[in-house]
Amino acid sequence: MQKKNFYWMLAAILVCGASVFTSCSSNDDNPAQPNLNVAEKIIGKWMVAEIEDQPCPTNWKTVLTFESPTKAYGSLSDYYSLSWNVRVLADVTIDGNKVSVINEDGNTKNVLDCTILSITDTEMLMSSDWNVYVDGQSVQHEVYGKERYVRITNDYKDAILGTWEGHSTGAEGSEFDDGENHRWEYLADGTFRYYHKVDGQWQMSDDVLHDYFVDGTLLCTRWKNVGEGQQENREWWEIESIENDVMKWKALRMREDGSTYTATFEMTKVQ
Repeated sequence: MQKKNFYWMLAAILVCGASVFTSCSSNDDNPAQPNLNVAEKIIGKWMVAEIEDQPCPTNWKTVLTFESPTKAYGSLSDYYSLSWNVRVLADVTIDGNKVSVINEDGNTKNVLDCTILSITDTEMLMSSDWNVYVDGQSVQHEVYGKERYVRITNDYKDAILGTWEGHSTGAEGSEFDDGENHRWEYLADGTFRYYHKVDGQWQMSDDVLHDYFVDGTLLCTRWKNVGEGQQENREWWEIESIENDVMKWKALRMREDGSTYTATFEMTKVQ
């Protein structure tokens, strides 16, 4: 079955499929605390920070926003399923410490049943079950271990608009960066323009795909260069700050051997 238009598929693939961290556990291993006032405290924007007590790489992160006790939306960019979900809406039901997030797309229904283990003004710990139904029949079930979410109070989707110039500042660089200055122009329609210098003049890259979205502090981009045989590329960053016409990014990257490092990027706004 092709899973689409639902952002929790990333957690299902990575937590339960890739075995990067420990194996999934039952919700019964993590009994919820009573009287957490979940319906009130959960309102706001959350981003996953840890999976099974291990830091979550930036390329795996999702953002979940509860607008009310009955409505939520989520954002995800995922290599594995080629999902590109920007603020996908879902219905919510809350019963004590149990939270169900439900998304329906045609005859497919995705249900994420969460047990909130603890919740404060700044972070939330949960375990969850994910079920997929097609025509009312269960076709997939995943049981997740502990996931820690942090509350996001900034949303840079408007502040990023405009043209920026900069380069990687981390010791290990960035996967798609050559160390030279480049320019990115972020447009309000969810596309961006990439510029590099040719003979001292800024030249826009002739890409056939150039999309981005910002949800909270998470910046996701995808692009594909013109030409036969070119593949789609994706990159995720966390925006640390945008102030005084300076934008700073960071990202926790994972190497093939499982070790991690932090990449950083800094750019200034072009007036």
